[in-house]
Amino acid sequence: MTEFWNYPLLNVGEYQLLANQLVICITIIILTFVIASFVKKWFKYLAKTRAVLSHDQMYIIVRLAHYVIIVAGLLMAVASLGIDISKLALIASALGIGIGLGLQGIVNNFVSGVAIMLERSLKVGDFIELDTGITGEVMEIHMRATLIRTNDNVDILIPNADLTNSNVINWTLEESIRRFRIPVGVAYGSDKDLVKQAMLEAAAVVPYTLTLKGKEPIVWMTGFGDSSLDFTLGVWVTADQVKRPTAIMSDYLWAIDDAFRKYKIEIPFPQRDLHLRSLATKVTDEVRTLKEH
Repeated sequence: MTEFWNYPLLNVGEYQLLANQLVICITIIILTFVIASFVKKWFKYLAKTRAVLSHDQMYIIVRLAHYVIIVAGLLMAVASLGIDISKLALIASALGIGIGLGLQGIVNNFVSGVAIMLERSLKVGDFIELDTGITGEVMEIHMRATLIRTNDNVDILIPNADLTNSNVINWTLEESIRRFRIPVGVAYGSDKDLVKQAMLEAAAVVPYTLTLKGKEPIVWMTGFGDSSLDFTLGVWVTADQVKRPTAIMSDYLWAIDDAFRKYKIEIPFPQRDLHLRSLATKVTDEVRTLKEH
C-alpha cells in the first residue's frame, strides 16, 4: 500500500504526479460538491424554519455560496496535485486567450447571471415578457441561462446576456398586481351610459377584480371605429391572476358579452356601403355620349 500510495503516475520535467496526490485531488472534488449540496439544503431549511431573509435574498445567497465553494474546492484540488497556485499566472494568460476566442459567450452569460442576481432586476417567481413576445415565470437563474416556464408549461432557457442586453418587461418587479385593458366595440347609436354600466357590471362579476380605492374598474371611450364605437375596460386584478393574461382576457370578454346581451347592446359586424350602377343606366350614358359625338 505504501508503494502504491507513493507510486509516480506522471513525470513531466521537474513535476511528478504521485498516486496519493491524485486520490486526494479526486476526494477534494467529491467533497466540494457534497458540501455545496449540503449548504444548499441547509439554506433551504433555514428559509423554511426562520423567516430572517426573504425567498429572493435566500436564493441569491445560495447561488453565490455555491459558486464560492466550487471555486475554492477546485483551487484546493489543484493545489493537492503539487501545483503552485501562485505560479498559475502563465496558465491564466493562456486561458485568457481561449476565453477571448471561444469562451467569451459563456463568461458573458456567467457575469450577466451574477449581475441579474445582485441587481435583483429578475427574481425567481417573476412574470416577464421578452421582446420576442414570449411570456413566462422565472423558475431558476443558472450560471449560463435563466429558466422560464410559460403558461403552456413549456420550459425555455434564455441566455443571461440576452436578458441584460434586451428589453424585458417584468410584470411583477415591484408590485404583484397590475391593470389589464379589455377593448370592445359597440354599434353606432348605442347608449354610451348604458354601455358603461354594462361593462362595469361585467367587471364586478369576475371574482378576482380588485375594487380598492384608486384601483376601481373604469371604462374609457377610446375612438370611433369603421363600424363601431370603441370602449376599453380597465381592471386591476389579484396577484394570483396576473400570470394568466389569456384567461383574464377570456373571463372579462365572456362577462361583457353576457352583460351586452342582458341590455340588448349590439356588437356590430363590419359594414361596407356599395354603390352599384344598373346596366340600363350605363347603356343610356353610352348612347348619350355617341349622340353628342
